[in-house]
Amino acid sequence: MAISDTQKVDYLFKKVGFGVTKTDTNANKLAPNESIASPLLLRGDKVWAEAGDIPSVKPSSDTDQVKLYTAVECTEDITATGNRTWKTDITDWIPPEFGSTYLVSVYIHTSGDAAGAEVIANKVFVTGTNNNDEWFFDYQSGVLNFIGTNLPDGKSFTGKSVYITGATYDGRFGVGDSNVTNNINAALTQEITDRTNADTNLQDQIDDLLSNTDPATLDSLSEIVTAFQSADTAFATSTELQL
Repeated sequence: MAISDTQKVDYLFKKVGFGVTKTDTNANKLAPNESIASPLLLRGDKVWAEAGDIPSVKPSSDTDQVKLYTAVECTEDITATGNRTWKTDITDWIPPEFGSTYLVSVYIHTSGDAAGAEVIANKVFVTGTNNNDEWFFDYQSGVLNFIGTNLPDGKSFTGKSVYITGATYDGRFGVGDSNVTNNINAALTQEITDRTNADTNLQDQIDDLLSNTDPATLDSLSEIVTAFQSADTAFATSTELQL
């Protein structure tokens, strides 16, 4: 026997609303009485690290965090009822949580004609037409589902596709601190530069010694060691270059 909708709603209310595990029916144990913690999973690799830089109004052109999409032609999900579900094959769409202008626009138009899709006559609205024909867009997966009982009223899908216009997150993912990472990278770059300069100076000193035929300069190995130490005091120490 299928799980009742009442039980499903009770699970969601306890899981999402209270962050706890459902262990009994609502009649026997109310949500505030559930005691086993069960917070929603937050994947570190999917965290929008630059979400704070998403503007509250959808920009008119791409930014470092926002990528705009116009009339993306969807493909029908053939595992669902005919024309019920359509896939953009693009993930991480920015939801209206960031601002109302991020609500995607949905059009039904001739397949293969994205340029002609964005006209008001082709548009279908999230609230439907009072005919139980609403749609729901999953912003994480980029999938549109006509969630109402009926498909959009007055729309034929013969030779047609669904088109989506909206914006996706294009910034950095993960929980690492970008400032710390940048500082470390800068320090490593500087260290490499310093080492390279030291090696270059040392090589110049060696070239000078090898090309110098003045007996006064090459009168002892001690003077050669001194030249090495002068060129690179960090590595050519007296202990490492014992006479």
